[in-house]
Amino acid sequence: MSVHQDELRSRVAVLQIPGLNCERETKAALSSVGLEAEIFRWNRPASELATFDAYVLPGGFSYQDRVRAGVVAAKAAVIDVIAEQAGKGKPVLGICNGAQILVESGLVPGIHPGHVEMALAPNERPGYYCNWVYVKVHKDDRETAFTSRFEEGEIFPVPMAHGEGRFTVRDHEQFEAWAEAGQVPLRYVTAQGDPARGFPANPNGSLLNAAGMTNPAGNVLAFMPHPERGAWLRQVPDTIFGPWGVKRREASRQRKLMDGPGPGLKIFQSLADYLQWDAVHAGEAR
Repeated sequence: MSVHQDELRSRVAVLQIPGLNCERETKAALSSVGLEAEIFRWNRPASELATFDAYVLPGGFSYQDRVRAGVVAAKAAVIDVIAEQAGKGKPVLGICNGAQILVESGLVPGIHPGHVEMALAPNERPGYYCNWVYVKVHKDDRETAFTSRFEEGEIFPVPMAHGEGRFTVRDHEQFEAWAEAGQVPLRYVTAQGDPARGFPANPNGSLLNAAGMTNPAGNVLAFMPHPERGAWLRQVPDTIFGPWGVKRREASRQRKLMDGPGPGLKIFQSLADYLQWDAVHAGEAR
């Protein structure tokens, strides 16, 4: 007996916490790939979150980044429920300030869940920095809930905008071990795909050029750039280097093409694929 498509439509909660400001565009990106996205306010009963299939913590400045970015929001009751559901295998994506919340709540790197094991420290160059950067996919024979639509070694442009985005830890060897285990699948590179060697290719000074980091299971991703701001081709600058720049310039003045998918959409498409697989193969091991 076949399963009706509507029955497989997964529900994704987009967290709305005071100070976050990217909920609507994040919801739009999720909806465009066939997911049922809902903005979930922080002051609703946290237990209601358990009925969702996945969670996205969008960008912004939760609680005005008081103390340090993400630390106050990490103490919210809704984050406790998300941590519990992540432990059951449900996917969680944190974008920019959402990534900071995941780190401050101990969900990433998640070696000892609930314990803060690393930091998203202030950028090495002081102050807030906003630009398009290039990110390379490192799968290392390991798939995550957010990278299946990318090829190994694929390079894509994506916008970033933050003042505290430097993945760092006191023990650099420990960070290297996490990377060797496949927990750093998204890394800053030059436009030509070479490893970033400082600013501006690495916009914040992250260890190993880390742009995104997962938990050991790969179902939780803290990603500092903003894929929802590059989800449609019309958002891509026509000056971007590489295939996406060519595609954008060729689409100029053609509305249908400009409304086509952009490089950031693959993050959300990968999530949709992950949830679709779970819906069809409920109870089976991946």
